[in-house]
Amino acid sequence: MRKKKILIHSNFCKAFTGFGKHKKNLLKYLYQTNKYDIVELVNAKKEKDEALSLLPWKAIGTLPEDALVLQQISKDKTRYRNAGYGHESIESIIKKEKPDIYLGIEDVWAFSGFTEKDWWSKINCIVHTTLDSLPLLPEAVKMAPKIKNYYVWASFAEKAMAELGHKHVKTIRGTLDTNNFYKINDQKREALRKKFNISDNFIIGFVFRNQLRKSVPNLLEGFKLFKSKNQNSKAKLFLHTHWTEGWDIPRLIKEKGIKNEDVLTTYYCKVCKQYVVSSFSGQQRPCPYCSSKDSLETTNIANGVNEVQLNEIYNLMDVYCHPFTSGGQEIPIQEAKLTELITLVTNYSCGEDLCTAESGGLALDWAEYREPGTQFIKASTNSNSICKQLTKVFKMKSSVRKKAGKAARKFVIDNFSIEVVGKQFEGIFDSFNLVDWDNISIGDFKLRNEEYIPNDNFPLKDWLIDLYKNCLRMEVDEHDSGYKYWVSEISKGKSKSQVLDYFHETAKKENIEGEIKSLDDIVDKGRDNKRIAYVMPEHGEDILASTSVVKSLKSNYPDHDIYFFTKKMYYDLIDHCDSIYKMCEYKDEMDLDCFYFIGRANKKGLFDLAFFPYKETKKSIDYANHGRTKVEYELR
Repeated sequence: MRKKKILIHSNFCKAFTGFGKHKKNLLKYLYQTNKYDIVELVNAKKEKDEALSLLPWKAIGTLPEDALVLQQISKDKTRYRNAGYGHESIESIIKKEKPDIYLGIEDVWAFSGFTEKDWWSKINCIVHTTLDSLPLLPEAVKMAPKIKNYYVWASFAEKAMAELGHKHVKTIRGTLDTNNFYKINDQKREALRKKFNISDNFIIGFVFRNQLRKSVPNLLEGFKLFKSKNQNSKAKLFLHTHWTEGWDIPRLIKEKGIKNEDVLTTYYCKVCKQYVVSSFSGQQRPCPYCSSKDSLETTNIANGVNEVQLNEIYNLMDVYCHPFTSGGQEIPIQEAKLTELITLVTNYSCGEDLCTAESGGLALDWAEYREPGTQFIKASTNSNSICKQLTKVFKMKSSVRKKAGKAARKFVIDNFSIEVVGKQFEGIFDSFNLVDWDNISIGDFKLRNEEYIPNDNFPLKDWLIDLYKNCLRMEVDEHDSGYKYWVSEISKGKSKSQVLDYFHETAKKENIEGEIKSLDDIVDKGRDNKRIAYVMPEHGEDILASTSVVKSLKSNYPDHDIYFFTKKMYYDLIDHCDSIYKMCEYKDEMDLDCFYFIGRANKKGLFDLAFFPYKETKKSIDYANHGRTKVEYELR
């Protein structure tokens, strides 16, 4: 029996993102089982990006190789973003790779429209996504009935889905390599703290990307309160982050009346790769290790510490505090727990799982505010709660703190380790049957009704939904972005007849672009004109040059309809050419020879002329005709 093929779709496994790290860990686990045929689908990389060839498993990028096609896609920002998530290529990749299992690991909106695709219900599909705020994203809820295997990263989202009736949604955590983070021995820790002159200090740490959803002002206020109530603590706040993005931390420190020397940060040398812990004194400082001028900057995603160094940084801390507005998993919290630190975490979103006694955490209270636009509930962490919990840890007996630290590490290993999460996915994969691809047809095109007219007496809502359903063969509701767009356009003064014209034109175009199974389905037999097949599968430059050729062909053969066969991604490059009668999707079987189109021996084909200008003349025939038909064209 063949191995099950798994297509795993997310960020690049070498990307320094939460999705990227999780994907890398999961891929390594699955690869080592030697049970599966693995294909990595990589967002925002070109199909054959050189970096993808260096992996032990097959990897494919979501973006087309051709620069001209990319240029065409990039003219529309939404289309380009969606192309990065695979919207332009996913169906062709599914059809080519023939996976048994599709696993998508991304924000749920990245899969928008996937559940409506023909392939979604024919193979085993899994979504593993982060949902971090209430009310849940409407699209995530709308898609739930169509995602049979729906997994979230935190129980917060699982509970919210269950309350809405979607009890099949379950929690599987994002993975961590638990071997990378651990508590170092006391002797080494003391040597590190002496190195940075913090031996006698109570170090409160926060490791984060300096984003506005990380509650830096609240933490500074809580730290200030803690210092005033515990003046013997010699406390310092350690912010391991980049200081020139997001929050203006120096300004906030000054505003709060906190001494600059009481707030530490990490500087990293991009030359010798060493780090320094000190108070902030600007960027581009000289390195004390290699003496390079202006090589020190606060740690950032371009130049930052490695995992070994980050483990040391956690070990410099006495307690870890992570206030935030919301989050999908917040990996630094788990990393801190692995080093046996008590973690103070905002009791909202994924933080609900990480601030319990079982997890070695303490809860931070918060007040609700609403995010403008989305109206999502967000958490503003209470600074008095930060002060209270910091005081609790500061005054805690060392034996109690040690016990909580051990519990924290165990909690992460039991719930987030590669072995545990990998085993969970392995069990899910093994429960699926192989897909019988011999009896599956993907992407059967539903002919659009180019002349459909909905009942004008319908209310606007029903009129639009009916138009989508019967003209474009699409099932939408009032939550659909396209539906909302047209409601808005009509409210601005656009008439129903203008909307109808647009839908009819779209239906006409989609009928032209629709997948055709055979030449017999392609040709319009009701016309008296003869037919020319012009075949140019790729690339962008050749496609554009071909528009000149077909103009010449049309001039020489005005009574012939020219059918241009190419890959769908190139349609935008030729749809302006009036000499082309019909754009048709190129199929691999067309590559055999010209006789596929014109027939063999005494059996005439459906075309009178066929051109394959991309073929090498000495390798195979690159044009053919029926006996007496004169063949001529020129570039114009």
